[in-house]
Amino acid sequence: MHWQTSRFQIELTRPKVMGIVNVTPDSFSDGGLHATTADALKHCETLIAQGADLLDIGGESTRPGARPLSAADELARVLPVVREAVRLGVPISVDTYKPEVMQAVLDLGVDIVNDIWAMRWIDPAHTHARGLSATEVVARHPRCGVCLMHMHGEPKTMQVAPMTGDVVPQVHSFLAQSAQDLLALGVDKSRILLDPGPGFGKTVAQNFSLLERQAELLALGYPLLAAWSRKSSLAAMATPGDALAGVHERMLPSVAAALLAVERGARVVRVHDVFFTVQALKVWTSASAG
Repeated sequence: MHWQTSRFQIELTRPKVMGIVNVTPDSFSDGGLHATTADALKHCETLIAQGADLLDIGGESTRPGARPLSAADELARVLPVVREAVRLGVPISVDTYKPEVMQAVLDLGVDIVNDIWAMRWIDPAHTHARGLSATEVVARHPRCGVCLMHMHGEPKTMQVAPMTGDVVPQVHSFLAQSAQDLLALGVDKSRILLDPGPGFGKTVAQNFSLLERQAELLALGYPLLAAWSRKSSLAAMATPGDALAGVHERMLPSVAAALLAVERGARVVRVHDVFFTVQALKVWTSASAG
């Protein structure tokens, strides 16, 4: 099994670690830490040295309650970083849902588009004068990788009214249709990765249900990305006294969640704590081989 991207064919026999690079002032976990181009590139280099197989660069916070960012502001944040990051020798993903941003970063050589809206977002400014859709942008770049994520609602309000009922068949149906929409446009199946979207409009119980029943999503026939890193659902499992109130205190449960996801079939884990995740996966791999 492999994931076809713009410049790399990523072999997924071994689980891959995607390091998170947030070029934002307000991300829930590390907002402001890598907001300058120099700081972001230094972080990229550190994550690669720690064992990251690929990097995911994001210019807009999508934490619960976050307000949308204009395409112009997002481009101003990510383009200077992307121009240099594509020279680092690893696949580069950009976390964006805006077609304009996708077009610009793919033109710079980015390998993957990681879309929390799964290609569904429509720019309100194009109500009357429609621009290219996300699916059209991706279809015009015949080799780029795509990650389609399930999200209920939108970041600003998604946790105000989360999903109801059995989440797994709903996510299954959504991801199946999203992938089919790309296939219908001629996007090869090998380019598509799916993300169940833990934390995006789901309750704590629903998030863990997605992990417990991950095999049902794997039945769709696409590799899965697991993005549990520092999620609030992990803090909800803490002992009394808010032991995991701070995002950095969530490192150990984040690694545990990544390992569980991999053990249950996920092929890519998207994480903040690359070093510890890589070391844990080495132990898991050795034990599995034995």
